[in-house]
Amino acid sequence: MSTAQTPQPDATAGPPGAAGTPEHPEDRTPETSGAPDTPVARPAERADPVPWRRRLLVGLVAGLLAWGLAALLSPEDGAARQLGAAALVAVAAVAVQHLVLVPDRAAEERARRAESLLAETAATVRGGLRRYDELQHGLTRHTEDMKQLVETRLVPPPRPAEPEPPAPPLVRIESVSDLAANFAEVLSPGLPILSTFVRLEMQRVIGHLSDLTTLTAECPGENHDWMLTLTRAAEKSICATSTSVDRTFWNSEPASRYLHAQAEAIEQGVPVRRLFLLESARELDDRLLRLCEEQQVLHIEVRVAVLPELPPHLLRGTTNDFIVYDEAVSFEIDQDLRDVNIRTRLIARQDHVHDRMKRFRELWEAGMSLRELEVRVDDEEDGTWMVDRG
Repeated sequence: MSTAQTPQPDATAGPPGAAGTPEHPEDRTPETSGAPDTPVARPAERADPVPWRRRLLVGLVAGLLAWGLAALLSPEDGAARQLGAAALVAVAAVAVQHLVLVPDRAAEERARRAESLLAETAATVRGGLRRYDELQHGLTRHTEDMKQLVETRLVPPPRPAEPEPPAPPLVRIESVSDLAANFAEVLSPGLPILSTFVRLEMQRVIGHLSDLTTLTAECPGENHDWMLTLTRAAEKSICATSTSVDRTFWNSEPASRYLHAQAEAIEQGVPVRRLFLLESARELDDRLLRLCEEQQVLHIEVRVAVLPELPPHLLRGTTNDFIVYDEAVSFEIDQDLRDVNIRTRLIARQDHVHDRMKRFRELWEAGMSLRELEVRVDDEEDGTWMVDRG
């Protein structure tokens, strides 16, 4: 009886797992598996997947994001610490990209962790920006709510407009006399004579005010009230002349009030200058000297001019008294042949005032100061000064 022959193992075959008989497919190499030759990329031969410019750009972006996050979340740390943190993040980002190129798995894992860290940092920055926007929006809404609360609760509502009182009836004024009569009727003290007095005074005052619209007003005699009122109204300067006619005026009661008003004007910063004009050298005496010294004590600038001794071109001008207030209004007094004051005028025409100021400056420059006057009076009393006594 024949027996079946079982195949015997090849003597040339090695044990399982030998090179001739690979047991695990993954242990096969291209030479043993018969697969076509394919190039296997080796880590040392890999090309640089990230150029340096891109690495630096990524590092810069990471640093900027880190600086913005530090500035938003920790503004109290200061600019130096914030910039230091940003620089550290930027260097770390560049280093992480460089580590990505390491061929081993550990380097790849570190690169993945670095990318995850960058992603988390970016997400944190975006979250911080969103929280900042939400905070700003909340503050704006809170401000609007408070403003509305103040307007509705604290500010009282506007009161309804009260009806305006009826306007007084218009009074038709036909003339200065009618206006004066209307004032007298309102201010009437009751007695007939006082009512008539008020009406006449108002008529006189209103008449002068009406005349001033033409820049000229006048009244008979010597008006001391105008002189005092203009002195109190002056703000820049007072330039006055005083002729021989005024010599007795300085010992009167109106002169005392006038000098007091000028002293008050000087205290307010208004300079006052007075030029005494003499008809002859005979008036240079101790009485004139005392008068000038009294006014000098009040801080009034004083000078004296003897008319016959002035240059010929200065003798052709007028010699009547005038006072120029603020170089805008001329107060003038006219005399008759007996040297009596007969008229007072106010003139505000610019050409006339300009001529008066020019005349005053010329006479002022030609006059003597108080010191020169003292020497001259002494010479006159000693008879050593040659003057025209005729």
